[in-house]
Amino acid sequence: RHKEMIDETNIMPKHTILLVDDEAAIRDMLSIALEAADYNVLQAENAQQAHAVIIDRHPDLVLLDWMMPGTTGLELLRRLKRDELTEKLPVIMLTAKAEEDSKISGLDAGADDYIAKPFSPRELLSRVKAVLRRVGREELKEPIHVGDMVFDPIGHRVQIGSQPVKLGPTEHRLLQFFLTHQERVYSRDQILDYVWGGNVYLDERTVDVHIRRLRKAISVAGHDNYVQTVRGAGYRFSTQIKTA
Repeated sequence: RHKEMIDETNIMPKHTILLVDDEAAIRDMLSIALEAADYNVLQAENAQQAHAVIIDRHPDLVLLDWMMPGTTGLELLRRLKRDELTEKLPVIMLTAKAEEDSKISGLDAGADDYIAKPFSPRELLSRVKAVLRRVGREELKEPIHVGDMVFDPIGHRVQIGSQPVKLGPTEHRLLQFFLTHQERVYSRDQILDYVWGGNVYLDERTVDVHIRRLRKAISVAGHDNYVQTVRGAGYRFSTQIKTA
């Protein structure tokens, strides 16, 4: 499982899709179809389990059943869209509710698409491809430039000017998080959830240690000043050099 997460940073990574359905037979059937189409597949049988997997594994897309015992898929969708760390995660609702009002409710809550049961695996794959093309990893395919630093997500390389920057896997994920969430303050808890995963229990000081390592690695030409401490709140990545 952890190897899959690390592999997501390699060249041309597969998309990872989370299947959320309380019926194991449906999950197994859809998993076979998705894996045959060369996707990595994760599974969850309820909303609580699904949310933990999303925080821990960062899937590229969620196939979410509407009707589940306890928290419904629609309630989970609304929760994901309220959290800025998951608000852009693409979600396709799977449901037996074919009425127009239900479809509108799902789309209004933030779903990217809506498939009424029963449906064919072929239709599902077509919808998945369309959503991933529309809202997929476009922002992570192109290098990110900040000052003289270039972050190449496909080649898994960081460079400042002509000098390569050596980063450990955690510092690399931490830098990617900051570069894709610039000018916002994040608490240590939020950073732990995103970079280490929601199912990993670590002391908040772990974040401070890796922040120091990241700053040291990118200290060429003052780039470490972009990683700013906001006292009493957490950290932010900002190209506007200021004291906090």
